[in-house]
Amino acid sequence: MSLFTSTGVVAQDHMYSQFFNSPLYLNPALNGQFPADLRMNLIYRNQYSSVTGNLSYISASVDLNVPQFAGGVGILFTRSSEGSAYLNKNNISGIYSYSVGSDAFVLSFGLQAGVTNRSVDWSKLVFSDQIDPRLGYIPGSTSIADQPLFNNKFYFDSGAGINLSSGNLNIGFAAQHINRPNESFSGVPAKLPIRGTGHASYRINLTRDDNVYDYERTYVIPSIVYYKQSTAESLNIGMQYKHNNVNAGLWYRGGGVGGPSAVVVSFIFDLIINRDGGEKVRLGISHDVPAGHGLNYSNTSGTTEGSIGYQTTLPSRTNSSPKFYGSTRCYDFY
Repeated sequence: MSLFTSTGVVAQDHMYSQFFNSPLYLNPALNGQFPADLRMNLIYRNQYSSVTGNLSYISASVDLNVPQFAGGVGILFTRSSEGSAYLNKNNISGIYSYSVGSDAFVLSFGLQAGVTNRSVDWSKLVFSDQIDPRLGYIPGSTSIADQPLFNNKFYFDSGAGINLSSGNLNIGFAAQHINRPNESFSGVPAKLPIRGTGHASYRINLTRDDNVYDYERTYVIPSIVYYKQSTAESLNIGMQYKHNNVNAGLWYRGGGVGGPSAVVVSFIFDLIINRDGGEKVRLGISHDVPAGHGLNYSNTSGTTEGSIGYQTTLPSRTNSSPKFYGSTRCYDFY
């Protein structure tokens, strides 16, 4: 049951704690950036599981590495479901990326374009004239409040990104909803604010022996991810400990002025099937413990994310050396 009080709410995109396990959602420039031919990723977020009203998010992507331009093509599907009125948003986008550079650095660019459908079930909302001052909500009652004309909305959506990998540094920036689509149900314009994302990571090699393969080394990778959309902002800062096929992370996410904060713990496991062919399965799990602004673990049960990824080499792949061979790539940072 929800109390509907205003239509003047500013929309805000969801964010994943395992941002590195949904690379296309983080930045379209990361599309096609992996040491194989085909990659599939799926991530699910269940936010504040004990709070009344559903808050769940899912993203699924498939992208192809195209060696000719060290980029790729991909498809990203994202769905969010929020509240007892099932405010649902579904987006499907195509992504194109390409890279320039040398053996010392790689600069990647990505473009994204797609269609979003937004819908709501007005019958699940409770208006003020359905609430008795003494008895509370009156089951079966109807409201005389004017409801918006539509409960369904389609619109075009676009995004772009850029990413630089050089040495032990990876840094990128992305912008979503560049065209500021109108997602209003009522006919009164409600432009979706642009979501800006900035991210940076640095690798610190803890292995002193240089005569070992890179995947056998141990790294500490501090990272920072900043999101801003209208007045909403979020800053994730933390680090990963990466050794062989295990990746453990500890993060703090600040929600800006008045926003929720959380401590995040993540664990990632890479199950190598064929290292020479780049074939592996990646499993990830993370948990957020809210901190401050009236939210705590006892009244939310925190937020849990699960992810799975798979990448492989296709039989048609040639044996030629990959472009920019020897340069650090973005996938080396997660």
